[in-house]
Amino acid sequence: TPGDDSAPHHDRARIPGPVGAREVAHDVRFGQHHLTAIGEFAGVDHGQHFGDVLVKEGSGVPHPLIVAENPFARLGGMAEKTVANVGVGTVGAQIASLAQESGWVVVGIEKDETTAAASAARSGVAVTADIKDVAEASLIIECLPEKHDPKHAVFAEVGGLAAEGAVIVTTATALSVTDLALSSGRPNRVLGLSMPHDPARTHVELVRPDFADADTVETLQAFLSDLGRTATVVRSQPGYIADGLLFGYLNHAVTMYEAGYASRDDIDAAMRYGCGYPIGPLALLDKIGLDTAYDVLDALYASTGKRLHAPAPILKQMIAAGLRGEKTGKGFYDYSGQAAGATADSADAALRDIRSVGVVGTGTMASGIVEVFAKSGYDVVFVARSEEKVAGVQAAVTKSLDKAVAKGKMTEEVRAEVLGRLTGSTEREALGDVDLVVEAIVENLDIKLDLFRDLDRICKPGAILATTTSSLPVVEMAAVTGRPEDVVGMHFFNPAPIMKLVEVVSPVTTAADVTATVVALCKQLGKHPVLCGDRAGFIVNALLFPYLNDAVLLLESHYATAEEIDTVMTKGAGLPLGPFALLDVVGNDVSLAIEQVLHNEFRLPELAPARLLEQVVEAGYLGRKTGRGFRAYR
Repeated sequence: TPGDDSAPHHDRARIPGPVGAREVAHDVRFGQHHLTAIGEFAGVDHGQHFGDVLVKEGSGVPHPLIVAENPFARLGGMAEKTVANVGVGTVGAQIASLAQESGWVVVGIEKDETTAAASAARSGVAVTADIKDVAEASLIIECLPEKHDPKHAVFAEVGGLAAEGAVIVTTATALSVTDLALSSGRPNRVLGLSMPHDPARTHVELVRPDFADADTVETLQAFLSDLGRTATVVRSQPGYIADGLLFGYLNHAVTMYEAGYASRDDIDAAMRYGCGYPIGPLALLDKIGLDTAYDVLDALYASTGKRLHAPAPILKQMIAAGLRGEKTGKGFYDYSGQAAGATADSADAALRDIRSVGVVGTGTMASGIVEVFAKSGYDVVFVARSEEKVAGVQAAVTKSLDKAVAKGKMTEEVRAEVLGRLTGSTEREALGDVDLVVEAIVENLDIKLDLFRDLDRICKPGAILATTTSSLPVVEMAAVTGRPEDVVGMHFFNPAPIMKLVEVVSPVTTAADVTATVVALCKQLGKHPVLCGDRAGFIVNALLFPYLNDAVLLLESHYATAEEIDTVMTKGAGLPLGPFALLDVVGNDVSLAIEQVLHNEFRLPELAPARLLEQVVEAGYLGRKTGRGFRAYR
């Protein structure tokens, strides 16, 4: 489970597994063929470094440098720093404002005078209703909603009006930039631009169809440089990198909410506290706009056919009701100043008394949980298989507390009190009098079932039996006991003393007072509990790992390198770790096992683990713990 955001060492290799001469020769031939094709279209010699074009290692796309000379000089009589924005909605207004602040002359163009006046008032730039105004611009950026017919109609019209050397840009996310280029009648002058959904992010994706002239890229990069933006250059493909990965995750969160599996606030809190994301998926949809998100998903689904891209029905209902997100004052959240919705609560049930806690297990997670409870004032009995393992847990907790003392976060007296609450044992019978047992052993169902049978025999009546499983069915553990109502999931995140999230998993058998007690207990521990049902992945893993799998599929397709994908998702989408850095932290073997569980549970073809991930695991490249995963670390 994610929780480590240390910076990875970047390995430039695209394919992490060992490959033979045949595979290398295939990749070389593939790259040579692709670059030759681009050269024929664009009239560019793609040597290692020739003219103004640099071919970035590991990528199938030329990455032109931002040249020092004036890239607009070739545009002749056009206004060199004039940009025409066709459409001044959310994205159009963002680009127009940045351009105007950067010294560009901005001309906004809308469909009619009424819309133009409203857009001008909102954006602070001049907006007209005359499409012919694009003729004077060196750069024309189309910023219309993600609808096929309107975009193609505009490109056909703009293509006939624009000056000969002008660069025409689309902000389409899921529609084909290549097809739009063809509609313009001047396909060598068309590029794509994907702006981040958070205006504060400064990294964008620049989409270059194979037949775009090299100088078009130079021109757009110079514009972006003026705006303080950097770019990853990609080919035309639905969603590119960021939105191709992001929108499946967002839509999945909506379906989870729509099904009543978890609340709005718990879904968003799970991804913020469990993954360190700056914003939850439903809140992010409100920022993007539900209508915009629906259009992007609809276009993505038309291109990919993936079930995760099929817009959740509730999106259409909310749009029809005027609930489109922040821009209308209401979406999944209410922005009118009313109180937010409920989060995980302890309900009305009476709480069970928890004074002493037992922990079974000796790994990193178990040691962390022992520390969390002891620091919160609970007497903790932990059970290990040997005296050596008992000493290991004691040493791990002591080391952690010593660090806290050294940093001035804990006194020596408090350290001594915490350690005094610990009792280690090699016998499970030592758990006979505790009020709560937390199981934190190996993620193997048969082994866990044997433990729960034993706990049922040993523990006193009324004791709560909790499992920290991240992917196994809690109900099966409950079913082997004579007290299924007392069994619940408490999925802590690693490292337990630091990560705030706990997923409280209640199968159909769990008593209401047990759930209520565990929720209240988590809050007392300083954790943020979220409630969810008992199905594979719970909240975090069910949303996170399909996204990670999609990233591996993207790498497998040779669309972009691991470094490029991680850069776009961190610098562009604002995530704390890119997917490949995160996979290497979690462990590629652990990730593969979770993805296999999700695929078996939901039976969606797109959840089948990527073959490349399987190969990385087969090669023994498990991530940081082995020194190599998708990157090398030694």
